[in-house]
Order: sequence, then C-alpha cells, then structure tokens
Amino acid sequence: MTNGNEAIQQLALFGLVPVIRLEDAAQAVPLAAALRKGGLPVAEVTFRTAAAADSIRRIREADPAMRVGAGTVLSPEQVDQAIEAGAGFIVTPGFSRRVVERCLERGVYVVPGCSGPTDMETALEYGLDAVKFFPAEASGGLAALKAMSAPYGTLRFVPTGGIDAKNLKDYLAFDKVLACGGSWMVKEDLVAAGDFDGVTRLTAEAVAIVLGFELAHVGVNPGGGSARSIAEAFAALLGAGIKEGNSSIFAGTAVEVLKEDGRGARGHLGVRTRSIVRAVDWLERQGLSVDASSEKRDAKGRRVAVYLKEEIGGFAVHLVQEVSK
Repeated sequence: MTNGNEAIQQLALFGLVPVIRLEDAAQAVPLAAALRKGGLPVAEVTFRTAAAADSIRRIREADPAMRVGAGTVLSPEQVDQAIEAGAGFIVTPGFSRRVVERCLERGVYVVPGCSGPTDMETALEYGLDAVKFFPAEASGGLAALKAMSAPYGTLRFVPTGGIDAKNLKDYLAFDKVLACGGSWMVKEDLVAAGDFDGVTRLTAEAVAIVLGFELAHVGVNPGGGSARSIAEAFAALLGAGIKEGNSSIFAGTAVEVLKEDGRGARGHLGVRTRSIVRAVDWLERQGLSVDASSEKRDAKGRRVAVYLKEEIGGFAVHLVQEVSK
C-alpha cells in the first residue's frame, strides 16, 4: 500500500464503520458523540446531501480524535471538499479512476467500491490494498465475496450494503474482511427525532457483536491444595472429563485448576473474544491495559491470549482468541 497505513489500521481495529446520511449539519456533533459513547469513534459521512462537508467539519472541530471519512464521493471536486472539511478517508460506491487518482494525488486513503473481479484488479493496478464490496448482499453476499476474492491474496474488503446485526458476525469471521460498513445503528428516523440515546444503544449492541465477548472458563488457584483433587471434584460436579496440561488441569472446558497459584487473588476468568486485537483496542479506550509479557502467539505470530494488568473483583482477566470453525 500505499496510501494511508494508519487509516487502514484504524478501520480494522474498529471492525465496523457507521455510514451516516445527514440532512442537517447541526445533528453531526451529537450523533458523533452518541457513536463514541456506544464504543465506535468512527463515521463515514456520505456526500448524498448538501450538509456532508459541513457535518465532517463540525465533527472534526468538536472531536479531533474522531475518525471521520467521506462516503459516496463521486468526483474529484468532492474529494477536495471532503479533505478541506477534515475527512481522513474517502469511500466511493463504484470504481472511479478520476476519484481514485485525485485521492492518491492528495494523499488521502481511498476505499473504492467494487462488485466484481475487474474492479478488484483495477484497484490492485493502482496499488490499493482495500476496497468496498458494494452492494454486498445484492452482489451475492459472503459466498460471492469469498469466491471472487480468492485470486487476490493481498486485497482486503469492506463489505457494505445489506450488512446488519444478523450477518455482521459472519462477514467479520472471513479473514479478508477488514471491516464492515453499516447504517442500522444510525437510522435516519432516530437521527431526525434526535434520539441519540437510541443510536448509542444500537451502537453498543453492534460493538458487542464485533467483540463477541463470552466467558470461556473459570481459573481456580489451588491455594495450597491438590490441583488434581480439586479438578476431579469439579469434574464430578459437572459430569465432565479431566484434561491435564503442563501447568493446569481442566474439568471439562468450564473450570481450569492451576497446579500452582497463578494470577488473581481469587483466580482468573478466561474471556473469549472474536478478535483479541480489536478487544485490546476497545479495552484500552475504556482505560484498561494488557500485560504484554503475558501474551501468547500461534505459529503464524498472531496473538491468541493475553492477560489484563488490572484485576476485577480479585479475578485476573485472561483474553482468549476464539478459534475459527
């Protein structure tokens, strides 16, 4: 790549980009604040209305750390307007050479719309590393994306169009998906009514889908007792089997008994997530931090487990990467 490594990394960390259409720029700042409160400090403001550039400008002035891009950009002139307003990335519905070339000239990250192999190959010719798969569901959905993307190993995708709370998880599970674009958390009727609490609620629900936090297991410190006997007691209680490792014994999958007292005054909680990378970014935005010395990586160098530095109620928290099925 090429044109904006920081931008692509941020979009990947969020996993979801709210696509916003604003008729009134006065709604831009409270809408952005609602998104941030819900856990998504990012927005794509579409140039479908005359209020787009002013909306981007107002958001950037009110919250400089907010990642704001311009969507539905159709001309080089709109590229200029978006950049002057403070847009950090540009998204287009189709592949316009004129728009892409202007973005490259201006040094702004561009995610052009593509719906087939010809557009994807054109994107590669321009040195781009990500494209918008649009309209995603109308173009065949995830199955079509998997089939079309197979020859293009370096290209990543931002599916948009028909993405909602029901299929978001499936799209994000595909390793070539950088992030998804969606508008269900910023419904026009909610914005028009000034129901920004509703936007925050839907955004938080969407973030929960992206992160997919769930309790994986409870870690028990033996406290000087026999790890084997404790594990056997839990196994009998749960009607589960025993699986012994180097440092612990599992009773089924729900209880891990450490052979020696480990982290946490009361033990630890194993919390599974769909993406440790996104989870760590989100937790750090909540004021928490991870202990880098505790991380474990797989054979490909991907982080698969890490502890938080902070204990919660006497429990250490162990983030565990969900295993793809």
